[in-house]
Amino acid sequence: MKMTVDFEECLKDSPRFRAALEEVEGDVAELELKLDKLVKLCIAMIDTGKAFCLANKQFMNGIRDLAQYSSNDAVVETSLTKFSDSLQEMINFHTILFDQTQRSIKAQLQNFVKEDLRKFKDAKKQFEKVSEEKENALVKNAQVQRNKQHEVEEATNILTATRKCFRHIALDYVLQINVLQSKRRSEILKSMLSFMYAHLAFFHQGYDLFSELGPYMKDLGAQLDRLVVDAAKEKREMEQKHSTIQQKAALQDFSSDDSKLEYNVDAANGIVMEGYLFKRASNAFKTWNRRWFSIQNNQLVYQKKFKDSPTVVVEDLRLCTVKHCEDVERRFCFEVVSPTKSCMLQADSEKLRQAWIKAVQTSIATAYREKGDESEKLDKKSSPSTGSLDSGNESKEKLLKGESALQRVQCIPGNSSCCDCGLADPRWASINLGITLCIECSGIHRSLGVHFSKVRSLTLDTWEPELLKLMCELGNDVINRVYEAKLEKMGIKKPQPGQRQEKEAYIRAKYVERRFVDKYSVLSPPSEREARVSSRSCEERRLSQVRVPVHTTVAAVNSDEARRESLFCPDELDSLFSYFDTSSKLRSIKSNDSGIQQGSDDGRESLSSTVSANSLYEPEGERQESSVFLDSKHLNPGLQLYRASYEKNLPKMAEALAHGADVNWANSDENQATALIQAVLGGSLVTCEFLLQNGANVNQRDVQGRGPLHHATVLGHTGQVCLFLKRGANQHATDEEGKDPLSIAVEAANADIVTLLRLARMNEEMRESEGLYGQPGDETYQDIFRDFSQMASNNPEKLNRFQQDSQKF
Repeated sequence: MKMTVDFEECLKDSPRFRAALEEVEGDVAELELKLDKLVKLCIAMIDTGKAFCLANKQFMNGIRDLAQYSSNDAVVETSLTKFSDSLQEMINFHTILFDQTQRSIKAQLQNFVKEDLRKFKDAKKQFEKVSEEKENALVKNAQVQRNKQHEVEEATNILTATRKCFRHIALDYVLQINVLQSKRRSEILKSMLSFMYAHLAFFHQGYDLFSELGPYMKDLGAQLDRLVVDAAKEKREMEQKHSTIQQKAALQDFSSDDSKLEYNVDAANGIVMEGYLFKRASNAFKTWNRRWFSIQNNQLVYQKKFKDSPTVVVEDLRLCTVKHCEDVERRFCFEVVSPTKSCMLQADSEKLRQAWIKAVQTSIATAYREKGDESEKLDKKSSPSTGSLDSGNESKEKLLKGESALQRVQCIPGNSSCCDCGLADPRWASINLGITLCIECSGIHRSLGVHFSKVRSLTLDTWEPELLKLMCELGNDVINRVYEAKLEKMGIKKPQPGQRQEKEAYIRAKYVERRFVDKYSVLSPPSEREARVSSRSCEERRLSQVRVPVHTTVAAVNSDEARRESLFCPDELDSLFSYFDTSSKLRSIKSNDSGIQQGSDDGRESLSSTVSANSLYEPEGERQESSVFLDSKHLNPGLQLYRASYEKNLPKMAEALAHGADVNWANSDENQATALIQAVLGGSLVTCEFLLQNGANVNQRDVQGRGPLHHATVLGHTGQVCLFLKRGANQHATDEEGKDPLSIAVEAANADIVTLLRLARMNEEMRESEGLYGQPGDETYQDIFRDFSQMASNNPEKLNRFQQDSQKF
């Protein structure tokens, strides 16, 4: 080992030693300056690289937007999507490169400067201090007079001690110098070598990525050459067509548009005839406006602009007649007369008027003929069959996949009118109750507070997929069977649209006081099997789900049950009817339906109009009836909610909540498990969403210290993990074994759940560091969780990449 400063010279403290020290100190000072400069340049490079990655990501998002815009062109969309994916990979590679650069250059060299150079500086200070003390001791020793023996001995002792200390500290200083000179070579070379290896990996990854993309780019280039040739050919054809039409236009008289209008009863798009007509308004001024009219679907409609929704003039052509009008000042007028109104129209010429009149008359005859054929088909298919049920399910599937939130929710039985007043076409919903409301009733629901009703617009708000499925699982008919069970017995009539005061009293009595809930007839005594199930442990109930077969009588289910079945995820269907007698359940629902309907009709006739709105919901004997305790044979509402959550039966869960079930009730016989934990064990995402919307505590744990997030992680339910993290689940909580959800997911090697938990933890740390408390997080975090939510609700089979052994739990 080559020494920068000789230890022997250190003991001599010769001029050569001092000169060597001076040279080393200057060299170290210059080294420190160089390293500080290099670290600052590295930081600037990393910051610039991050800005480049951000700009590159924005550019890549622009390419994706262009790809989505070009969705009608498969070639362009596919190419741009592939290119944007490749650019995204390069952005990821850049991010990894900058991260490794930060670790190899910035962190490593900074550590060398802060640790090793600091030790050198401390040793230098001590050496300079003891050197000064040594000089002072030598001077003092030389100045002592020989006749002063006491002072001579004292000066000699001080000098001896000082020299001894000097030699010790000088040797340490020289050792520090030699170690620093030796170490700086390895530190600098190690950091630079790590930096270069990071670049090597970066360029290898980029080369591999574009090598895989190369064949596709080559094929795309050949395809592009063909597209250029085809484009030139199409251009010549269009120029030729343009020249032909221009020559034809020079010989044709365009004084009228008679030749351009024809009617076709069998048109493929259903439009028999369309064109511009003048329409006389029904106001006092009788103004005429030019509108685009069309005959389609046995209706006469018009619109001002193409994007406007068509306005229906005649709803059913079979009920109208058409005639000439010669008693008006304008020419070419004709009138379409229906039982409720008439519409005066004007064509641009006599030929056009005759064509419109004939088209309307032909459409009337066709409408009669089609109606007769449709009636015959309905007579042939009047008997129930599995085919009709399948077609209904297919239509529901189409609505679930492609229609708006309003259309999807309103297609549920009873949802086409307000749940409380019956007004048609409701545009609002209570998401925790699962009902649709008119705008006036929604305002009253808002005044109740979110602990009773959470109101959201079906047209203005954004709907999460799991929340939309929750709305489709319940509906007005299901909820009214529970909350209006005693309506006919009490002789109560539902308020009509516009009766604001009566509505407020009725809604408060219905949902807050729950006066119309039948506390006895709805709840049924438990069977022996149900009594046994209630005493089982969580593990026995989960194993029983595997052993109990699904009922085979699904084909006999009525429309409500068929709807619920079609909306369940594939992984939820296996155990949906495991603990239910489907046929008896349907009979009870049908009997409740008929009873409520009949009682409502009788109640409307018998209720006196002089009863005030406040006294309307206080019949005699109500207080006495409410004070009676449930018979011991009836289920505890909390236990009913607990069971129904495991069985994925949302109507029964809503029934239990209506009967006063505590949504956070814990079963002392089964490890203090809650209904939300049972919903996790049952495997239903919609059931968990329903409980959370109704106030379930996402962090309430059982006796083993495991909350819903723990159980969902153990069972590998990725969609539920995503839902709980979005609802504020504490992922740092540990169970009695000291394990948090992330450690459980890592042990189980569940990549999806590990990704979600780490993203949530990183987002939480980011918000805490930036002081963004209460904020949802950055866009990437929200996009990833939104994608997982969509996949869990619409394509759960894509998340079934992990299967947890049930005995581990």
